[in-house]
Amino acid sequence: MTTTTTHNSNATHSADFPRTPKAHQRAKGKSGTAIETRADVYTRVTDKILADLEKGVRTWFKPWSGEHLAGNITRPLRANGLPYRGVNILLLWAASIEQGFSSQVWMTFKQAQELGANVRKGERGSLVVYANTFTKTEANEQTGEDEEMQIPFMKGYTVFNVEQIEGLPAHYMAKPEPAPETAGQRDERLEQFFRNTGATIRHGGNRAFYNISADFVQMPPFPVVADRKLTHVEVVC
Repeated sequence: MTTTTTHNSNATHSADFPRTPKAHQRAKGKSGTAIETRADVYTRVTDKILADLEKGVRTWFKPWSGEHLAGNITRPLRANGLPYRGVNILLLWAASIEQGFSSQVWMTFKQAQELGANVRKGERGSLVVYANTFTKTEANEQTGEDEEMQIPFMKGYTVFNVEQIEGLPAHYMAKPEPAPETAGQRDERLEQFFRNTGATIRHGGNRAFYNISADFVQMPPFPVVADRKLTHVEVVC
């Protein structure tokens, strides 16, 4: 991890969180470093979600199955295998659905280059955001002593799906085994596992959730959920 020092402040970031691309709207900090303001990032994220809503896409809903995605639906992953968190999950799920990607692995232009690969000409990247804090030291006007303050910041940057990149090592392009077709089939081992938990499991409707006050698990009817194993485990555990 490298540390970048600016005027009267220390900000720490790694290669996984690159500086904002030049194409994005920017603001100049005291050190002259180009950064994207939090308002700009909020606007872009909000605009993306609103655009999906207008198309009838509820980005924050985890689908019952991956549809065009290979294997079970998973959280988007960085180049180093770590999963994205927060709103980045929604943004990259939406990008995968919109552009038809079957892989859930993403990386920056620079990361692709470091692996000896390159983004295909004309490919359009997807927005992700990075939020953190940096420490700033200022003199207290009353005491005259230096005090440290934690200043929050947020910036957006661009990533590309591995399917938009040429020349990557083979393991980045490996696809998971397709999810087994479980519709209409019951796995007795799993049925026994859920019985052993002692949990009250009710079926009906089209939502899966745990009711804390009444202490029961609600699941849609069996035929509705193609990937029933995953959803049961998530709700019960």
